[in-house]
Amino acid sequence: MTASSHSVAGIIARFLRARGVDRIFSLCGGHIMPMWMAIEAEGIRIIDVRDERAAVHMAQAHAEVTGTLGVAVVTAGPGVTNAITGIANAHVARAPVLVLAGKPPLPQENRGGLQDMDHTALLGSITRYARTVREPALALQELDEAVARALGEGGDPGPAFLDFPTDVLRTELPRDDHDGGRYRPRAPDVLRPDPACVMPAVELLWAAKKPLVISGRGARRAGAALDRFLARLGALHLDTGESRGLIPESHPSGVGAMRGAVMQDADVIVTVGRRLDFQLAFGSPAIFGAAKFIRIADAPSELRDNRPGDVEIFADPALALGAMLAAAGNRNTSVDAAWAEGLRAKHETRVAKHRLAMASARDDAAGRMHPDRLLSALQARLRDDSILVTDGGDFLSFCRVGLSASTVLDPGSFGCIGVGVPFGIAAALACPDRNVVVATGDGAFGFNAIEIDTAVRHRAPLVIVVANNGAWQIEVHDQRTTHGKVFGTELQFADYAAMARAFGMHGERVERAGDLGAALDRAFRHRPALVDVIVSPDAVSSDAKSGLAWVPDLQPLAAWDAAERAWRQRPGF
Repeated sequence: MTASSHSVAGIIARFLRARGVDRIFSLCGGHIMPMWMAIEAEGIRIIDVRDERAAVHMAQAHAEVTGTLGVAVVTAGPGVTNAITGIANAHVARAPVLVLAGKPPLPQENRGGLQDMDHTALLGSITRYARTVREPALALQELDEAVARALGEGGDPGPAFLDFPTDVLRTELPRDDHDGGRYRPRAPDVLRPDPACVMPAVELLWAAKKPLVISGRGARRAGAALDRFLARLGALHLDTGESRGLIPESHPSGVGAMRGAVMQDADVIVTVGRRLDFQLAFGSPAIFGAAKFIRIADAPSELRDNRPGDVEIFADPALALGAMLAAAGNRNTSVDAAWAEGLRAKHETRVAKHRLAMASARDDAAGRMHPDRLLSALQARLRDDSILVTDGGDFLSFCRVGLSASTVLDPGSFGCIGVGVPFGIAAALACPDRNVVVATGDGAFGFNAIEIDTAVRHRAPLVIVVANNGAWQIEVHDQRTTHGKVFGTELQFADYAAMARAFGMHGERVERAGDLGAALDRAFRHRPALVDVIVSPDAVSSDAKSGLAWVPDLQPLAAWDAAERAWRQRPGF
């Protein structure tokens, strides 16, 4: 029953190696055993996990931090259904992930075989490509196509899925049937900007008095070009959860603390690889007013969604920004320097005030520390090259304004809490020389807490900090203030440090602020490590205050919701 190197399983393994895949994330199962053994024989590292959802989360994080393809391998039936949440999150995040799975042998198909299921029917809406490979001779062709689709050839990047019946995996192919050309990595297609679109963008932007650049996923490979563009134009910049760290907080264009004001003031908005989703009010005129939009993207979904651009440039973002600078030449910009400097000064004042408030945040009546106190101590220990993973509901809101790093991963616009631990493990394995820190709420931690076993077994050098407030706190606040009672949303103040120690990880529990600094220092010295920090459930996050939990009809935040309603009720609408 062992598959040889000339079997379909062997071809898959050689294909992955030829395409530069040095590790896959997987949980073993009978239907993928031929593939599993062939991958190991090919010298590709297998990061064996405890749940398939975590495998796909890890593949996504690997793709995000390395800029390469992430690969997960899952077994049939429940292996695939367990993976669906991870696949859906990668789909929304537009992350290049290849998911390979097994199926029952062909003679058992549709006969009630063990774990027999039409996987592709389940996954069609959340993948760029989903196929069952029943013909062995098509294996290489399908692998080639799936990787191309995952990397965004012909559309948005995102997850691609292939499954193989187990007997197909074991099928031997004549050497003459191995198409060597499909093993070779393909040069990525680079979309070059159309000069007919570049010049109108320059005319519009160089006449702008209050230009704002908003970057997203598609800007990640354009950091240097974006830096030059901002410096030359004098525009202000907002990053988002998709591109945090791309432009450092110290950059003279950054005004993240003045987000609401700058979005309402700007007369020209440039989106660089960024959808206008709920996090940006869907581009609503109630928020952005009469501002003109320039949309730049190499993925269709980031170009025309919700509010089309007055100018749209479908091109590689770095090339598009460079082309605009070249077309502008030595032309003077029209930026209102007083406006830009004023907003920047207000931003710096607000940031400094918030950092001071974080460091001095008071304990609650029971002596439990404020989450901001925890984040202040953690931020002081993040190096310039740190990879920060933030996770949670209510706690994520505190992290969003309290922590920063050169690379930041979070649940994204899918709101997929629980990514923290698997994201952190994959990032630490891919970048072992960088400090990798996971800051997670206790509720979010619980989704994939068992993966601390994976971290220990694979010696992933990360630090996990759990903010333990014993509740799904954003829902607790909503229930208390909106419905007058709380039920089904409270947790234990469980001892997660004891859980970590049970799996062989360095673990400490901190209940008083005075003990926090030393515990964090020890954790960084003994990675992998977990610090379980009791924090006050009385602290109310900005998302809780603005009504995120009760999901306003039009916008994600109460202030935006009210602005939208008022805009729609204006005379003459």
